[in-house]
Amino acid sequence: MPAETLYFVHLTDSHIGPTPAFSRHGHRSYSCARRAVDIINSLPVRPDFVMHTGDVVTAPDPRSYALAAELFAGLEPPVYYATGNHDTASDIRAWLPMGPHEPLLDDPAFLCYRFHVKGYRLVVLDARAPDELDPHGLMPASQLAYLHQEARETDGPPLVVFLHFPVLPLNAPWMDANMRLINWEETHAAFAGIGPRLRAVCHGHVHQNMQTSRDGVLYVAAASTFSQFAAWPTDEDVRLDPDHLPGFNFVHLLPHQTIIHQHTFPRPQP
Repeated sequence: MPAETLYFVHLTDSHIGPTPAFSRHGHRSYSCARRAVDIINSLPVRPDFVMHTGDVVTAPDPRSYALAAELFAGLEPPVYYATGNHDTASDIRAWLPMGPHEPLLDDPAFLCYRFHVKGYRLVVLDARAPDELDPHGLMPASQLAYLHQEARETDGPPLVVFLHFPVLPLNAPWMDANMRLINWEETHAAFAGIGPRLRAVCHGHVHQNMQTSRDGVLYVAAASTFSQFAAWPTDEDVRLDPDHLPGFNFVHLLPHQTIIHQHTFPRPQP
């Protein structure tokens, strides 16, 4: 069946803490994420689903996940999650209900799954590295093998992949030294091998709206729901960008075109 037009919201890096008053980078993450939920529910076009690409919480503790679960349960469309470096796969499974999906791997250490909507295949990968490699990501061999399997399915449906970590270099020295996948070249080659079926690879972690393209693969990062990092070619060390507001992306998947709207909103006052 040919793919129809599909709409989804991409949000990321909400960093919910154990209480609504929790502050990170000088901002209350809960109130910003609450505002994002309200905006998404009032959009003039209802998204088919919402994808959160990780760092749902700042520390993987029960109070933070309970608060995040209560908050994101308020979203009207189905919600899906990827594992960030501040999350664990087991905690997401335990605390955060998701829409219908099927697991890709029989490995409880990773949260890898796929689901289908309106003729599209949506794949969520888990590149959370061992703690000693944090904040880098690492794409496991089993998930690379899955991508090679997708490359062999030349007549398969159009595909969007979600993960937390950036794959390509981003021309910001501190990000390239600390944030991307350790095995990024191998991972990018696997994505490029899929060909035109792959409509986008959506990620978080960098706390910025970014799009980068290489070898026909479009990589899209969304803004954090509460605080952004600076990412200039002159940024040698991590630095916050006070001029960039919280936000999320609204993605249009048309049969022959991909459109990304970047939405920002003022931070709620304490």
